[in-house]
Amino acid sequence: MANAIIVARAVEKFYTQPDGNRIEVLAPTDLEICPGKIVALLGPSGSGKSTLLRMLTGLSAPSSGDVLWHGKPIASHSPNVAIVFQSFALFPWLNVLENVEAPLEAKGMAAIERRKRALKILDTVGLDGFETAYPKELSGGMKQRVGFARALVVEPEVLFMDEPFSALDVLTAENLRGELMELWLNKKMPTSAIFVVTHNIEEAVLLADRVIVLGKNPGHIRADFEIALSQPRNRKAAAFIEFVDRIYEIMTQPDTEHVPAAAVQMGVASSRSPKKKYQMLPHARPGGIAGLLELLHDGDGREDLYRLASRLSMDVDDLLPIVESCVMLGFATLKDGEAQITPDGAAFAGADILNRKVLFRDAALKHITILQCIDSVLKAKSDHSIPEEFFHDILDEHFTQDEVDLQFDTAMSWGRYAEIFDHDPENGRLILTDPATEPADAANPGAA
Repeated sequence: MANAIIVARAVEKFYTQPDGNRIEVLAPTDLEICPGKIVALLGPSGSGKSTLLRMLTGLSAPSSGDVLWHGKPIASHSPNVAIVFQSFALFPWLNVLENVEAPLEAKGMAAIERRKRALKILDTVGLDGFETAYPKELSGGMKQRVGFARALVVEPEVLFMDEPFSALDVLTAENLRGELMELWLNKKMPTSAIFVVTHNIEEAVLLADRVIVLGKNPGHIRADFEIALSQPRNRKAAAFIEFVDRIYEIMTQPDTEHVPAAAVQMGVASSRSPKKKYQMLPHARPGGIAGLLELLHDGDGREDLYRLASRLSMDVDDLLPIVESCVMLGFATLKDGEAQITPDGAAFAGADILNRKVLFRDAALKHITILQCIDSVLKAKSDHSIPEEFFHDILDEHFTQDEVDLQFDTAMSWGRYAEIFDHDPENGRLILTDPATEPADAANPGAA
């Protein structure tokens, strides 16, 4: 659009390994941020949400592609943006007023002018009377209000928020969301657009005019659509629930292609999910997998994910990896945002502890590539052991270093639970739990 504040054209982020292999974090992506809109960016952990945010703000340069600020390269300008972080990021040695004044002081604003502006914004966000308090004296909600005030005091044209409510309790987060929307709708915020990264689907539908859903490995846009609901929004309204269910469906069907609306409007090809080089394990523990299967088994065998998340008071980032793990192991299926237990999953849920390990082992060796690889290599070795670094190197060809560590930890958790192998951390080796050898009495007939 001609009036877009920020435009990203084919921005990509990748890291080159010492051996020349390239790890792609974010596939070429097109995006626009326009005035008068709140845009919510959703996606599973590791999909590049924060990476994209940092490139849009100019904090990080894309590996390729361009980010434009009012039509000009953002790298050659000082974009008028501000960021609210998840972790508050306040200076503990400064009081509330001084924290809010800090960005204005960095810009060289005169003391009297920055004091007047800081006091005004503190009053706007409901912090008048707390000017002399220090961060250690404030609750989480109050600290985040200071974070909002510090971001808004520079009067940003675009306000970026990176999971701003995720560190707060449910009631405090709900209260702050309501206050943010009141300021936005009543035009009390000195900003033209808001871009919020979140893992909370309800939060996205509650706040945003437009929702973008990322896929991962590498990050890419899977869906981009408008939320055509008037504000304020009612969580119990059928239309609201329909949007929530739609996003759940998109996020739980990673292999289904959803054409990004923005790509169509801009006349460019949408980012297609690249062919997977290697299976990515969801980061879930066997205990969480067992717990979900028990819930499904104790019910009627199926559950809508939106209602399940609400019943368990879980965010999508916490629930989806567990659901995806059940699907990957063949213990459940997903369709239209609904999880349904399979016969294998029902057998697992109804089994005792020892038999669960056997069933998990069978499922893991049938479906999980890295565990198949580990099992095969260990059986082939004469001593049935191998350095763990060998599998780190395999994973390193396909994932970033942080993701390699997460993938390895998950594989260790699943493999040890299934008794596929043991882990000797002192020597850094994996050892086959039950090497394929002859039974003791067959190898030594006289033992009987």
